[in-house]
Amino acid sequence: MRILLAIHILAAVIFLGNIITAAFWKVRADKSGNLETMSITSRSLQLADIAFTMPGVITLLVTGVWMVGITGWQRFQEPWLGISLVLLILTAIISAAGLVPLQKRMVRLSGDQLTAGTADPAYRRASRTWAMMGGVATLLPVVILILMVLKPGV
Repeated sequence: MRILLAIHILAAVIFLGNIITAAFWKVRADKSGNLETMSITSRSLQLADIAFTMPGVITLLVTGVWMVGITGWQRFQEPWLGISLVLLILTAIISAAGLVPLQKRMVRLSGDQLTAGTADPAYRRASRTWAMMGGVATLLPVVILILMVLKPGV
């Protein structure tokens, strides 16, 4: 059980660290106005999501459900745990349905604008939408972390 918990915590650190730093680097790249920087950053964030975010969320879900299975399924009746699971699933849905397609679009558009040598308003629109959805998809795991640590009602 302790090894599962350690893996779960490590996955949370990797997952949260990646989604928070992704926003930081994306904002910096866009503010630079440098088309090459924007293109490289968009591609790098997509790669980082494949390497860290997706494995992190999958590991969190698998280890979390596994630990609940070990300690008893009735644990999902504890509000902090049930809410955390719902928020994690909601985060995954926002990412899969919104952020991933937007990120693919930004990678394509950033390459197009680099080739054209001029900023594309469609890239800016996609980037703003990504930032708004990404803000929600970042805030939810922070709430989960707080619930996991404080375990209100226990």
